[in-house]
This record gives sequence, structure tokens and C-alpha cells, in this order.
Amino acid sequence: MKILVTGGGGREHAIIAALKKSPKVSEINAAPGNGGIASLAACRDIKATDIPGVVALADEIKPDWVFVAPDDPLVLGAVDALNAAGFKTFGPRKAAAELEGSKVFSKNFMSRHGIPTAAYKTFTDAKKAVDYIKAAGSFPAVIKCDGLALGKGVIIAENLAEAEKAVKDILKGGRFGDSGKEIVVEEYLDGAEVTVLAFTDGKTVIPMPAAADHKRALDGDGGLNTGGMGVIAPAPYYTKEIAAECMEKIFLPTVKGMADEGRAFKGCLYFGLALTGSGVKVIEYNCRFGDPEAQTILPLLETDLTDIMEAVWEERLSALEIRFSPEKAVCVVMASGGYPERYETGFPITGLDCAGELSGVRVFHAGTRKEGGAYVTAGGRVLGVTGVADDLETALSKAYEAVGKIKFEKAFYRKDIGKKALSLIG
Repeated sequence: MKILVTGGGGREHAIIAALKKSPKVSEINAAPGNGGIASLAACRDIKATDIPGVVALADEIKPDWVFVAPDDPLVLGAVDALNAAGFKTFGPRKAAAELEGSKVFSKNFMSRHGIPTAAYKTFTDAKKAVDYIKAAGSFPAVIKCDGLALGKGVIIAENLAEAEKAVKDILKGGRFGDSGKEIVVEEYLDGAEVTVLAFTDGKTVIPMPAAADHKRALDGDGGLNTGGMGVIAPAPYYTKEIAAECMEKIFLPTVKGMADEGRAFKGCLYFGLALTGSGVKVIEYNCRFGDPEAQTILPLLETDLTDIMEAVWEERLSALEIRFSPEKAVCVVMASGGYPERYETGFPITGLDCAGELSGVRVFHAGTRKEGGAYVTAGGRVLGVTGVADDLETALSKAYEAVGKIKFEKAFYRKDIGKKALSLIG
């Protein structure tokens, strides 16, 4: 089996590592891939968002499958284009990917189908948005761009001044370009957050182990929102009772609602959830594996990923038993100083071999490239260092031991990943 994977981050490295374990897979190509992915796959210098280029590459190499991994190409219709060219794909079509591509669509969708979420209102006018926030008088207030913004289009305003600045920066200042032409203003959901990724073929939903992401850049949940600074899985506070509530009130109604609207979702559906005092509520949907959730959860997957892809494509997921290891996993992100805003790249990375040789450790490359046989930094999030063990404390210890062996100039990482979860367990 020959597979083409689009994308070039830590998520794609984790997906390719999972595919590489399959005895069915003979060749993997990546477009564009990265420095670390190059050790597992043939990297092609084509951006995932260059849909004509990806289709042309598929025509050239004739893969049995194309795994469209990132959000941007999914929202742009990469799967539709590849299907039209005769290729099997893993990932939702454009109409289904709108669940992530438009926050306005997703909020209105939840409203139509009675799926629990935060109270909200949408705006294109900055004054009306600020007036609404003033009248509500409730802080923190959450301001979201309608479109994709690399995980940074959500601002949690602690007071009116911050909210006013955020609204004006987005709607008037063009901070997020076209993604910010419309915004969602919604109530802040107070409660533990959890991410549940699920495989779905448009009818059946099979959740993966729940994960706890750490979105803020700094220890103690300080600093700006990022694409994610670390993840633990399974999240210890996601109980069987909560899982049953989510399946009944959120997961199945979402998949059924999308099918009923002619937008059947096939692929990996990401549910960002808040465990509030009044029940579980949806914070957001993503139309693909999360990053760094994939680097945490896929190392626990025991079922052949190609079997899952085939079952999703053929809409027979209900007949497949999907197994995950009972172990715990932790991913700690090592980032470039200045991320998620301005940062420098091109710094040599040392210690990767020492870290990778540790038992139970896997180092996933997110923003790296090779120069003269050595790895250098090439992005905001540079590496995802994952530890796997029988218990969370040991998994954390493994991950941080590996992080301690890796060095590059201006590196930073959170030192409190999993700390809250440990306190709950112990």
C-alpha cells in the first residue's frame, strides 16, 4: 500500500509513524513533510494548501490513499478535489469541514440541533459587538474569529478594555485577515476542558482516549493562547458517566445532524469540551486530528490505522473493533522563544538522539528542517516530546527527562504539563 500524507507538522509526523507500523504499508510520501518526517517518508516540496499541486503529485505517484491531515486544505476542499481525480482519501469533504472552517456555522449548527454549547452572538460590526459585551457585563468574555487562524483566533478577554481591543483589532484592524471578517462573542465556560477525538464514517462514532490540552503559552495557564503546549491522555476526570453523556447529547447528535444536512462527516472529528456545573458543553469542533493531541493519542493506538481508514471509507466502522493501549501518554511541546507571536528560526538542535533513545519516548518534529545533515528550528512549535508509561507520573517523568536532553537557542516549554491532573489523581 502506497500512501500520501499532506501536511508538515507534528501531527503529520505522528500520523506517518502510526501508518509506518502497518505491515500493509510499503511506501509513504509527505507533502511537504519536515526534517523529522524525512526519516520515515519521501518528502515532496508541495504545500498542503496547494490543492492542484497535491492532485498533480497524486497523479504522478499513484497512491492507494491520500491522508489529508491539516485543517486548511480540508476546509479548502482538498478531499473533494482528490476524490474527483479518483483517489481514496481520509478526511472530511469541504461541506463537512465547515464545522471547523466557520465558527459562525458551527455555533448555528449546534443551535439548530440542540447540542449544548456556550450562549453566543455573531457580529460584523465592532460597535455592536462592544455594546453587546458591555450590556452582558460578564467576564471573562470569549471572542472568536469566524475562520481559521492557526489556533490563535480565540481571545479570552478578562475585562472590558481587553474585549474592546480584541474586537477592534479583529474587525477593524484586520488582525486575522479574512478569518476575522465576522466574530463570535460567547460566554466563558467555567470548568475543566477536555478534547475527545473520534473516528466516524458519517454514522458510527468511535471516540479515542480523552485528552487534556494546555493551550496557554506559559506555566499556570498564563500568556497567550497557542495551538497547544502539551497534552495528557487519557484525561483522568473524563469518567464513564461523562463519556456516556457526551455520546448521547453531543457526539451522535453532531454526526446525525451533519448527515441530515447533507454534510456527512467522514474522518477524524475533534470535540473540544468544557465540563461545566450544568453539564458538558462544546467549546469547538475541529475537522481533523488535533496537534499535539495526535502526538499523544496515536502512540496508544493498537489497531492498524489503515484498517480504520478503509472502514471509514467503506462506511463499516461499526464492524471494526478499535483498540488503544491502557497506558498513559504525555506530550510536551518545545517551542521557539516568542511563540505564538514573533520568533526566530534556524537554530541548531542538539540532543535528539539521546532523547529518542530513552525507553517509552518518541520525539515528533513539528517545525524542523535539515541543514547539512543537522536539524535546525523552522517553526513556532518545534518538537513534541511524548512519554508513554503505565501511569501518568512516570509518563510525565519520561517526557521531561527527554526534553532536558534537547537543546536549541531560545527554546521554551511549559514545566507544568499534567500538574492539575496529577493533583486530581493523587
